[in-house]
Amino acid sequence: MRFHTRKWVKPEDLNPNGTLFGGKLLAWIDEELALYSIIQLENSRIVTKHMSEINFRSSARQGDIVEIGIDVVRFGNSSLALKCEVRNIMTRDTIITIDTITMVSLGIDGKPKAHGKTTIEYINDRLK
Repeated sequence: MRFHTRKWVKPEDLNPNGTLFGGKLLAWIDEELALYSIIQLENSRIVTKHMSEINFRSSARQGDIVEIGIDVVRFGNSSLALKCEVRNIMTRDTIITIDTITMVSLGIDGKPKAHGKTTIEYINDRLK
């Protein structure tokens, strides 16, 4: 799993229990998945189509740092299937896992558009 982003848990990110609000974490995940997909598919028109079961396994508290990991599961014709794990750097606990997230590439008409990608591309590959 490649961990791409770190987030610092601040007071505004907490629920009434004093732990990281699940909705805030899902928003962070969705944004990171969109950015990753935009870069991989080279298209700024990306939408989240589906998330499989979301498994909350632990939490984080104010001041903790969490990191979001993403791996590609498969490339579809117009989609990219990903998996995600978020972990708490401070406690080393996994906070959440999502086995499959489907991101879809859209054309200017708002309908799914074939992207022609079959493998992960890294920055170094694009600079050659």
